[in-house]
Amino acid sequence: MEFDLHMALVIFAAAVATFATRIGGYILITRMKSIPPRMEAALNAVPAAVLTTLVAPAFFIGGWESKLALIVALFIGLRFTHTWMLVAAWIVVMIWRHAGGF
Repeated sequence: MEFDLHMALVIFAAAVATFATRIGGYILITRMKSIPPRMEAALNAVPAAVLTTLVAPAFFIGGWESKLALIVALFIGLRFTHTWMLVAAWIVVMIWRHAGGF
């Protein structure tokens, strides 16, 4: 495998951008005496946005086992803890794959 300078520069630039946004946010918030309500609302929306970013591609691009597992995880997650949600989704995928995908 040959060293690719272009890819190394892309990875380095992505690392610098990630570090800059993380440290920039930390510096910005530590300089404030209080967090404005709009910023607090935006920060509270981040977990849902990240979860959507992770789940949506799996639902729309994944196979039927992924769709069914995500739907089961949604309903289990509304009632039980995250561990049970993950276990239920895993069981759905394993049963689906073991049965041959119907």
